[in-house]
Amino acid sequence: MTIQKDASVNVLGGALESCSSDPLTGFFRDGHCNTCAEDQGSHTVCAIMTAEFLAYSKYVGNDLSTPRPGFGFAGLKPGDRWCLCAARFLQAHDEGCAPRVHLAATHIRALDIVPLAVLRAHAAG
Repeated sequence: MTIQKDASVNVLGGALESCSSDPLTGFFRDGHCNTCAEDQGSHTVCAIMTAEFLAYSKYVGNDLSTPRPGFGFAGLKPGDRWCLCAARFLQAHDEGCAPRVHLAATHIRALDIVPLAVLRAHAAG
């Protein structure tokens, strides 16, 4: 079975830019927030980690900061970019601790879950 990627388009309507190659992120681990029908979490928001968001994510059950060597995961730290689940981003926004967002690297499918105005409100310079 071949997984069919959705078109690599960002929320601004342009070509999807890279989110991060160090750490390597994305549902496909290609550095981009690409998605597909099999990506149940919609890992489409290119978020710039903050200490506050990492603590919040750990609190709600998704520990992104603790290294997991068995999975080749060094753990995220403030300043790292990561393809975040759109619903988790929206939840963090609703709780007042959403991270900044790199819009050109955020997949257009994020708009299925997060309004563009919300993403723009958290856009990184």
